[in-house]
Amino acid sequence: MTNVALVAGGGIAGAVAAIALQRAGWQPRLLESRPEGVADERGAFLTVAVNGLTALRALDLDPARLLAAGFATPTLAMANGAGRRLALLPLGGPTPDGTVTTTIRRADLYAAMRAVVAERGIPIEYDRRLTDYTERADGVTATFADGSTASGDLLVGADGLRSRTREILNPDGPAPTYLGLLNTGGFTDRPVEADLDRTPGLMHMAFGRRAFFGWAPAPDGSVWWFANPPSKQPVRPADFTPASWRAHLIDLFADDDLPAAAIIRATDVAIGPWNTDDLRRVPTWRSTRVVLAGDAAHAVAPSSGQGASMAIEDAVVLGRCVTERPGDLPGALAAYEQTRRARVEKVVAVGRRNGSGKTAGPIGAAIRDAMLPLVMKMAFRKGNPQAWILDHRV
Repeated sequence: MTNVALVAGGGIAGAVAAIALQRAGWQPRLLESRPEGVADERGAFLTVAVNGLTALRALDLDPARLLAAGFATPTLAMANGAGRRLALLPLGGPTPDGTVTTTIRRADLYAAMRAVVAERGIPIEYDRRLTDYTERADGVTATFADGSTASGDLLVGADGLRSRTREILNPDGPAPTYLGLLNTGGFTDRPVEADLDRTPGLMHMAFGRRAFFGWAPAPDGSVWWFANPPSKQPVRPADFTPASWRAHLIDLFADDDLPAAAIIRATDVAIGPWNTDDLRRVPTWRSTRVVLAGDAAHAVAPSSGQGASMAIEDAVVLGRCVTERPGDLPGALAAYEQTRRARVEKVVAVGRRNGSGKTAGPIGAAIRDAMLPLVMKMAFRKGNPQAWILDHRV
C-alpha cells in the first residue's frame, strides 16, 4: 500500500516537496490554504539562484520551462544614493549546462509549479487552512479551518512564515522577527523618464539616502523594482492607501541621484507595503510523522536572495532521504534535518547581516560607501565568497 503524504502549503516548498515525495514512491496531497485562483503577490517577484535551479533537475524538472516567464539576472551592480557604483557582483552561473540565476514574478512561478504538480497527477486541494493535527503510531490526521480532516502517513508543514505546523511543533516559539524594514515593489506601466542602464541580465541595487532600492530591466521593456524603506515599527494595513504609499515612496527617493523616483512614477500601483521578517533558530523541525520545510523551518530575509532556492533544496533532500530509508520514516526525517539545518541557518545569518546594511545612518552609510569597494575586492581575490551558497549541489 502506498504511503500518503499530506503537504500543507501550495507555495514553492510545498509544490516541490509533493513532486519529490511522489518520485520517492509516495502518494502526496497538496493542501493549499487559499482559494483556487488567488495568487500571493507578496514580494511581487523573486530570484531563484543557480543552486535552487540545479536542484530542480534532481526531480527531472526543467528550470528553463518552469521559469520561462522570467529572465536571467546573473550579475548585480551595487551603487549609493549619489549613483556611484560601489561593486559589481556575480549572482551565480552559468553552470556547464548554461543555467544562471533567474528573476520571475512570484505568481508566474507558483502557476508553473502547480501546472507540473497537476500534470504528474498530484491532487491540489484549495481552501484547506491547517489548524491542528493529531499524530498516532500508525499515521497523522490534519484538521482544517472548515472542520474537515485528512489523514496520511506523513505531514509536511510547508505553510510558510506564519506556519501553523511549526507553532504546534514548537508551542513556545520562536515567532518571526521584524527586521526594521518594509518591503514593496512593482512593474512599470509607462516609459521611465530617466536614463536607465538596460544591460540585459544586470540587476541594480542602491543604498539610497533614505531607503534601499533595486531594479532590473525586463525583456519586454518594463522595469521590475522593489524598495526597502526603514521603519522602526511594523506597518499596519490602515497606515497607507495605495496613493499615499506611492507618494511616500516617490518622496523617499526624491533627493537621490538614482532613477528610483522616476521608476515609481511610471508605475500605476506599488504593491505593498508589508513587513520584512525572518525566523530565528527553530528548535524542533520534526516529530515521528511531521516535518517542516521552506519558510516554515527557516524563513530567510529577502536580502539573501535565497528564500526560494532554500525551499527547493529542502524538498529535494526530503525526497531523497525518504527514498534512501524505506520503512524508516523517523530515520529519514532525522537525516533530512541533519543534512539541511546547518546550511540554512548559515544562510539565514547572511540574509540578516545583508539586511542590516540597508538601515545604516549617515555616518554608517559614509563608512559603508568608502569601504565596500575595498571589501569586495579583497573578498573576491580568492574566488566568490558566496560560492558555498551558489555552487552547492544537493
